[in-house]
Amino acid sequence: MIEITWLGHGTYQLRLTTGEVIVVDPWIEGNPKYPAKHSFDRVDLILVTHGHFDHIHDVLPLAKKFSPPIVGIYELTHWLESKGAKNTIGMNKGGTVTVGPVSVTMTHAVHSCGILDDGKIIYGGEAAGFVVRLPDRRVVYCAGDTNVFTDMQLIERLYHPELAFLPIGDFYTMSPREAALACRMLNVRKVVPLHFGTFPALSGRPEQLAELLRDHAGTEVWALEPGVPAKW
Repeated sequence: MIEITWLGHGTYQLRLTTGEVIVVDPWIEGNPKYPAKHSFDRVDLILVTHGHFDHIHDVLPLAKKFSPPIVGIYELTHWLESKGAKNTIGMNKGGTVTVGPVSVTMTHAVHSCGILDDGKIIYGGEAAGFVVRLPDRRVVYCAGDTNVFTDMQLIERLYHPELAFLPIGDFYTMSPREAALACRMLNVRKVVPLHFGTFPALSGRPEQLAELLRDHAGTEVWALEPGVPAKW
C-alpha cells in the first residue's frame, strides 16, 4: 500500500511502502488550503506538470532542502535550472524515465503553461500530465491542470491507470461535468478530485462529480481532506 496526502489545491504527496516521498506540484507558501500541521520529512522526487505559480511555487525551496530529482517538461526544467535547481530531468510527452523505484511517463494535458517571472510571462513549454508506475505494478495518473480530452482513451489503452488525480474546480480547469467524462474514458477504479475550493471561482465539488458518476459503478470518487493521509 502507499500513503496519499492531499496538501490542498493541486498539491499532493505519495509515500511508498519503502519510504520514498513523491511530491506533485508543490505550492506551500500562500496556499489557502495547505494544512498548517504538515511538514516534509523527506522528498525523493518532485513532479511538475506546468509552470503556473500555484504548481511550482515551492519547487525551489524543497529542491534546496532535499535535492530530489525534478521531472518536468524540458523548457520548464530549464527555467528551474536558471533559478538554481539541481538534478532536473527535462523530458517531453510520450517519454518515460525511471527514478528510484518508480517509472514516470509524461502525457498530454490541455492547459496553458506560461511562467510568471519578474512581472512577465515567459514560455514554459506545454502543460503535461504523468503516469506513474509503482513498484507493486499499480499505475497512477496525475493529470495536472487540464480539460478533458479524447486522448484520455489512449492513456487508458496504453497504461491502464487504476487511480487518477483530476482537477474539478472549473474556470481554470475542467468542472465535474468534464471530469466525469474523463473518468469514463480512463476507466479508473478511484479518482481523487483536486484544484477546487481554493478560491470562489473554483466552484466544482466532489459530490457533484459523484452524482454524475452515479451510473458508472466502476469509478469511486475518493474525496480526501487536506493533510489527512489515506492508504491505497
